[in-house]
Order: sequence, then C-alpha cells, then structure tokens
Amino acid sequence: MKAVFQRVYDARVEVDGQTVGAVERGALILLGVVQGDTQVQASLLAKKIAQLRVFTDENDKMNLSLLDIGGEALVVSNFTLAANCSHGRRPEFLSAARPEQAQPLYEFFMDELRGLGVSKVEAGQFGADMTVHMRGNGPVTILLDTKEWER
Repeated sequence: MKAVFQRVYDARVEVDGQTVGAVERGALILLGVVQGDTQVQASLLAKKIAQLRVFTDENDKMNLSLLDIGGEALVVSNFTLAANCSHGRRPEFLSAARPEQAQPLYEFFMDELRGLGVSKVEAGQFGADMTVHMRGNGPVTILLDTKEWER
C-alpha cells in the first residue's frame, strides 16, 4: 500500500464541482492500493500516519502527530501511485489493485484512522475524476510504502 502524506492547513476534494470531502488542519492523504495488499498493510499504514510526528510543537520542532494535535485527514484514492515508469514514457498501472479489492481496503484504511482516534476522516469519491484543493503547510510531503517496510 502506498501513500503520499501532505501536511495541510486545509484541503477539500470536489466531484463535478461539488465538495465531497473537506478538512481543516491535518493531512491530505493520497492512497494507492496495490495487488496483494491486505488489511494488515492498511492497519500498519493507518497507525504510521496517525502517529507520524510531523507537526510542530511550541519549540517549532516536528514532534507532534496527527493524534497529538487533534488533526483531521482527507483520504483520496489514487491508483496512479502504483505507476511503473521504468520503460518508455507512458506509465503502466498493472500493479494497481482492481477496484473490487482496492475500494474495501480504502474504506478499511479510513475506518482504522477513525479507530485510532483521528478526530475527523473525510474521503474523496472512489473511482471518480476528482479535483483536489489544498493549502500545504511546510511543505511537508512524505512518501510511504508498506512494501519497503517488509524488506
């Protein structure tokens, strides 16, 4: 499972001009489910993201987590995180999980964040063409890949 974590002042996602999810201070998480991912990877990733110490404390040091600040999370499904760009100029997405596998894991991941205590978890619309707006904080952008943790 892959994620791009972006620390934000606020973020929202629109489908056909209508806002379907919005958050204030916290994280915009682009989530990619790859073939072979399970609830184990989703749980590990949710825990890592909830506890990632990337928010600044009173000394302006990155010592606080999403949980510590009562931060919110906007989770947007993004199969293009599974892109393979190793040959040619057109990415291939063969390692991306099929929607029937990816959507339940996407929803499970969000439920895990809620269960860990993330104050508000909002979603994009799975499989839709979305417009994502965000005001980045930092910028702090972190790539996470559960396959790397298994090595």
